[in-house]
Amino acid sequence: MTPSFHSADRPTHRRVMVVGLLFCSAFVVISFWLRAPPESGKVLVKADRLVRTAGEARKAN
Repeated sequence: MTPSFHSADRPTHRRVMVVGLLFCSAFVVISFWLRAPPESGKVLVKADRLVRTAGEARKAN
């Protein structure tokens, strides 16, 4: 029988999960930090308008 991750004891399982979570968190943080800023605010203005008008009834012609 070959050893597998599922047959590991509880401390080993917890340690592997914590290390995986740390690597995932670091990847997300670095990705946001290295992201280029938007070229213009046009996309942000459109997104803001969509958020402000969400849930409002559309006007009929």
